[in-house]
Amino acid sequence: MAASTETGENGADRLSHEARNLGWLLTNFVEEVPGVHSVAVVSSDGLLLITSDAVAGARTDEGNGRSPSGSTADLATVVSGIAALTDGASRLMDGGKVRQTAVAMENGSVFVMSISDGSLLGVHATADCDMSVVAYHMALFVGRAGHVLTPDLRTELRKVIEEGGL
Repeated sequence: MAASTETGENGADRLSHEARNLGWLLTNFVEEVPGVHSVAVVSSDGLLLITSDAVAGARTDEGNGRSPSGSTADLATVVSGIAALTDGASRLMDGGKVRQTAVAMENGSVFVMSISDGSLLGVHATADCDMSVVAYHMALFVGRAGHVLTPDLRTELRKVIEEGGL
């Protein structure tokens, strides 16, 4: 069962200690890794569990007051689709479990990494980000958050998303 809950600032939904900690990890990821726009954790069945934009407020692009196109609003869908495609390719090629996928585009990058419970970590970054630094920090996040994503926490996060919270 999840730990006791507290009310956040602005009367936000009550979140367990584990949920707040996961949100803190996402916020730190975006703030500390150069070039990262947003981060999302997606369940194994493709549902958004938590996003950096929701816990920290949407990051803006070059001070113009708007989030970059393709931010976490669509990141969960993209992450889920990329994971399905690469899992299918891996089965066809007898490649085993997909651990990480990187997509480098002209105007951005998307990274997907498996979390131990079958969930996925997705990152939207700039095209000129240092891919090895992003991958390193993703691995650190997965190591720190993987054991926290219990069935109870996933249920709590889904409920909060459905209620319009995170």
